[in-house]
Amino acid sequence: MRVTTTGVGAAILAVAAVLPWPAVAAERGEPTYTRDIAPILQRSCQKCHRPSSMAPMSLMTYDEVRPWARSIKQRTGLGSPVGVMPPWFIDKSVGIQDFKDDTSLSPEEIELIARWVDNGAPRGNPADLPPARVFTGANEWDIGEPDLIVTTPAITMAAAAPDWWGALEPVPLGLGEDRYVSAMQVKEFSDAAGGVGGKFIFHHALMTMIDENGDTFGDYGWPNTTTGRFGWTFDPEVGRYVRGGSSLLYHSVHMHANGEDTTAYLKVAFKFHPAGYRPTKQLGSLGFGTPDVDLRPMEANQAFEFYMTLDEHTRMTTFGPHMHAPGVRFCIEAIYGGRSETLNCAGYDHNWIRAYLYDDHAAPLLPRGTILRGTGYFDNTPANPNVVDPRNWTGFGHRSIDNMLLHIGPAITLTEEEFLAEVAARRESLGLAAGETVIGCPLCGVSRFPDKRPAQDQDQQ
Repeated sequence: MRVTTTGVGAAILAVAAVLPWPAVAAERGEPTYTRDIAPILQRSCQKCHRPSSMAPMSLMTYDEVRPWARSIKQRTGLGSPVGVMPPWFIDKSVGIQDFKDDTSLSPEEIELIARWVDNGAPRGNPADLPPARVFTGANEWDIGEPDLIVTTPAITMAAAAPDWWGALEPVPLGLGEDRYVSAMQVKEFSDAAGGVGGKFIFHHALMTMIDENGDTFGDYGWPNTTTGRFGWTFDPEVGRYVRGGSSLLYHSVHMHANGEDTTAYLKVAFKFHPAGYRPTKQLGSLGFGTPDVDLRPMEANQAFEFYMTLDEHTRMTTFGPHMHAPGVRFCIEAIYGGRSETLNCAGYDHNWIRAYLYDDHAAPLLPRGTILRGTGYFDNTPANPNVVDPRNWTGFGHRSIDNMLLHIGPAITLTEEEFLAEVAARRESLGLAAGETVIGCPLCGVSRFPDKRPAQDQDQQ
């Protein structure tokens, strides 16, 4: 049998004769792990996909990544929010796009991963490999060394137990004086198999603070505890207040079985502002929604709306969509002065309850009287793998198989003087001329805003 090569083919064979395969890949301009893929994984994947974390496999080295190459291509290329990796669901075609800790992949990066896999997932030149990221260990904290660690009572779930909802016994903080919290983090510890893919039994847990009389204090919420969150650093202008002698109370906890008898508890770590710290602005909340979510069986694209009117000037720091298993998309709009604009839309996968923190220069600055409109879209059909039985009607409820539709997130309430100053600073930083606006700041293009609420808001009263 005679083999004939073309001039191009002969040239490739000649290169291959003197260069190892990774060098051939680089010579052809094909993507390699060391040069192209490792930086993507470091930025967007390894925070979860590492030893002693929550993911089912570690992706820290080429030898760990290579067996999963086809799965990585498939999951990053899904498009649909259900199952896509990384779990960042912001719609990039509409609304504000500047967020803190954005792990999303660009279309070019998704295509690069696909080409790398299709070309055999070559390792590449070791000299191209960026330095390894250094992460905290299982008993360390992303927020740094805590000033206080509180441990909750333990709960045991049998291997095949039904889900459990309830409250944990309050835990005294042991503080002898009032303090303001600058950062906090919650970790679940259990006797289940540790390491990569450790099995959790806390689905979520809602906390508050109570005083010595058992009464709650503060007109704002504390962050929800869910799998996949790595701690919260609060805006230094609005530290969260904790009274001396108070206790931590997890008043709403959802536990689920994981296939083996497991006992687990939470450790809550706090960092405090220095003694004597006082906030300069008022912390508020943009928690609003509707219980009127009645889903018809075997029907997709069911939409429900809910509204809220802002009584004060507000800086919206977080976009926090919350739905349940049938939810697939969530949008929030701001309506002011007869003009409506979409702040953000996001896909939704109830396996990942995400909160998106705006970059400081992009956080919406919304004047008093702004109407916020939220819209949730639900898919109650077999096409939604999160739905247990799409043949059934479902309504509002606290179980994951029931429905919810609300926005959860902190906000900063501004005085008129503070609001004017922040609008002026935003206008200057963005270089806006008179009459120009930007999404999330309807008054950035004006030097003086109305003394009264807009007409459509007055009509609502």
